[in-house]
Amino acid sequence: MSAPMGAIPADPAALMRSILKRIATGPELSKDISREEARAGMRTVLDGQVDPVQAGVFLIALRMKRETDDENRGMLEAIREATRRATAPVDEVLDIGDPYDGYNRTLPASPFLPPVLAACGVATISHGVERMGPKYGVTHRQVLSAAGLPVDPGPEEAAARVGDPRIGWAYVDQKTFCPKLYNLAALRTLIVKRPAITTAEVLAGPVRGRLKTHLVTGYVHKPYPRIYALLARHAGFDSALIVRGVEGGVIPSLSQTGKAFHYHGGGEESSTDFKPADLGIDRSVRAPRISGAPAPDANDEGQSAAPLDAAAVAQAAAEAGMAALAGHPGPTRDSLVYGAALCLWHLGRHRSLRSAADAVRGALDRGEALEHFQRMRGVAR
Repeated sequence: MSAPMGAIPADPAALMRSILKRIATGPELSKDISREEARAGMRTVLDGQVDPVQAGVFLIALRMKRETDDENRGMLEAIREATRRATAPVDEVLDIGDPYDGYNRTLPASPFLPPVLAACGVATISHGVERMGPKYGVTHRQVLSAAGLPVDPGPEEAAARVGDPRIGWAYVDQKTFCPKLYNLAALRTLIVKRPAITTAEVLAGPVRGRLKTHLVTGYVHKPYPRIYALLARHAGFDSALIVRGVEGGVIPSLSQTGKAFHYHGGGEESSTDFKPADLGIDRSVRAPRISGAPAPDANDEGQSAAPLDAAAVAQAAAEAGMAALAGHPGPTRDSLVYGAALCLWHLGRHRSLRSAADAVRGALDRGEALEHFQRMRGVAR
């Protein structure tokens, strides 16, 4: 239970002292704070109104005692208040929130999901950063940049591209839609552990639909689907699809039974299990492999992997993604079929995962996904 809330101090230093006295007193004595205090505390951190040491203690103390639902809501509210947001000229937008710290055991296919979904009639946005700890893996931005695509549009420009039926998708970077949060990257590196903002930042929602916005994100650990669903409803997402994906991403294993949690219309979440064979996928590998890297463990987020050449891996992922869009078979193509089919099924565009997968394969085979990708490429020229 959160401690009873009195008047929140107007002075940022006094506010942070009050908060730290309660949340940073050890495992037996630490107390929870209210949603309003969490929002105000996070706002002072984003605004640079408190000493970086205190900001770091604030974030790590919340994590060490484990954030309450109210504290998570408050942190998210502060981040969303600092987010520059735009509405795309389409009724519905699908928002893909892959982990901002990227991939370091597998070649990410998910940066290419938006053009595939656009080819299937779903306006799609993805977002992220260049590099983020604790994994410092290969990110959407790195892969799309290696593929020669624009990665620095502001939310308004990204929204316009999402709304253009010839393109239908875009990437927007945190440094353009929430620079105050982006500027905390160095602090997040110093505190090492994942703070609550790692969860909240994928729900910032920089591009929205006129009527509805749907979230797709991933998880590894069992407590997180409930937390993501709670925060997605709080952020106003009309639906959410929360996938147990490889390295915490939005695409499940190609060789094991998958699971996803989902809600619609702001209702309670439920779970669905599925098998790759349900979509006509038959692979012995869990995901596209990085050349020379060890096979990823089923429950490993990749944090212990050896240092990788991010530029080389991003280039390899870009080449694999473009080859898949051009119709070449392989794990990357199957990953795109799997991820996109889950989205189409979740949105009710198809009644079965197999039907959705067949529709995705058709968009790939006819070259439609490649066309949506190439049109975005033309924007960069």
